[in-house]
Amino acid sequence: MNELESPPPHRPVLRWILPLVVVAVGAGAAGWWGWSQWQAQQTRTAQREAEAALLVQGLSDSLEALRRDQRSTSQRVQDAAATNRVLRDEMLGLSQRSALLEENLAKLADSTRHSAQALQLEETELLLSQAGQRLAYADDVDGAKRLYALAATALDDVQGNDYLNLRQALMQERNALDTLGSGTRTAVQQRLGTFAQALTALPEKVEAPAAATATPWWHTLLAPFVTITPTAAQGPLSSAERVAAWDSLQLELTLARAAVERGDQAAFEQALDRVGLWLPRLWPDSPALRERRAELRQLRTSVLRPALPELGSTLQQLRTLRDGS
Repeated sequence: MNELESPPPHRPVLRWILPLVVVAVGAGAAGWWGWSQWQAQQTRTAQREAEAALLVQGLSDSLEALRRDQRSTSQRVQDAAATNRVLRDEMLGLSQRSALLEENLAKLADSTRHSAQALQLEETELLLSQAGQRLAYADDVDGAKRLYALAATALDDVQGNDYLNLRQALMQERNALDTLGSGTRTAVQQRLGTFAQALTALPEKVEAPAAATATPWWHTLLAPFVTITPTAAQGPLSSAERVAAWDSLQLELTLARAAVERGDQAAFEQALDRVGLWLPRLWPDSPALRERRAELRQLRTSVLRPALPELGSTLQQLRTLRDGS
């Protein structure tokens, strides 16, 4: 009658709480890990964008500097052209003076021997001065040789043993002038033009050797995951970068030519050094490129203003002799 009541059945709620807690903790950990990875990816993306912006800004600054150098070079070329015009006017004036001297010489044919020698010495001095100016400003070796020949003829007409040393100095100076050939700067300009023309024939791509055409085993292994493109096939520069690099190379060649015209040895060597830096970026390594680089190194050793101590010595001795007399 007082039968014990059976306990209520045990509900299975507690059996589900622990798995739910584990699932919730796992989902939270996975979410936190995904959030961290996303934040790191965003940080790397922002860093790459900042680096790209800095690179673009640096390229823009370099391009602007090159443009300023080009404008400066154009201005210097214009100044050189103006200087050449002034020199031509001066040469015309000197030619007129030479004509006046010849007229005075004809009028004074019957004067004393001393006056005739003075005129001949003045004519010799004028011719030597013109020859020195042609060499210094225009590198006109042929014109200077003709003027030296005229000066030698005028000096031969001067009588007296006092001028024997002067004639000997003039002979040594003419021999030194013959060693210049057609002109150092003219020869360098021709070699520079030949070098620039040869650059257009360089190959932009170099075929790989036949032994290297077989596909390596690791290419086959990684083919499903990545695409492997050899850098030797695609080149170091994109199309836009190649155009900019080619323009920069032409600008450096123009600067080298302007330095040759001015006889500026330091600027000439610096321009050729910058040309040498552009060559391996524009063309892959090849026998033709190595030949051009060797030619560039040889061209860099050219001396625009060769040191000839004999040049100008006759004019200096003549002036010293006239001042002493």
